[in-house]
Amino acid sequence: MSEIITVDQAARILRAAMRDAIRRHSFWYLAQGVLMMLAGVVALLFPVFSSVAVILALGWLLIFSGILQAISLIGASNVPHFWLQLISVALSVIVGFLFLTSPGEGLVALTLLLIVFFIVGGMAKIVFALTIRPFPNWGWILGSGIVGLLLGVILFAQMPVSAAWLLGLLVGIQLVTEGAALAWMAWQIRHAVHDAA
Repeated sequence: MSEIITVDQAARILRAAMRDAIRRHSFWYLAQGVLMMLAGVVALLFPVFSSVAVILALGWLLIFSGILQAISLIGASNVPHFWLQLISVALSVIVGFLFLTSPGEGLVALTLLLIVFFIVGGMAKIVFALTIRPFPNWGWILGSGIVGLLLGVILFAQMPVSAAWLLGLLVGIQLVTEGAALAWMAWQIRHAVHDAA
């Protein structure tokens, strides 16, 4: 009969296993982090190129996912909501094809979605901050909301020029920050292991 453990014990076991796996593979995490940072720098230096690359990659991803979903529907016409799933397949393939044939329009569409995200998210944070105003540090949330709102308005005012570089810039920032965090973690772990030896 197996022993029953608590959720806290299971979480400790999982954390220990994850730490051990990261320790054993720290070189690969370090290499991945460095490569991500290099890719991020390239994306930041060439934001228009990387923006188009994101649209093209997304187009192929949508087409392949639509094809895979279509294959899964073969012989499944009696599945509930079959027609909705079939419409989803068609939309994935069509939108993917449109992204591949018209990456400029795809950039504008995704940039507009990001602008709406920044504006609505900024307004929501401002309202939330003003609602919780007596709590400590509510000003940070207010500041975050103001920055998001201003960023959305500035990007909208620069449309369609901002569409050419925004996605590439955001991908570059994401790659650099995530790569740096991953590389730093691996570097620290490698030094801790070598110092302990």
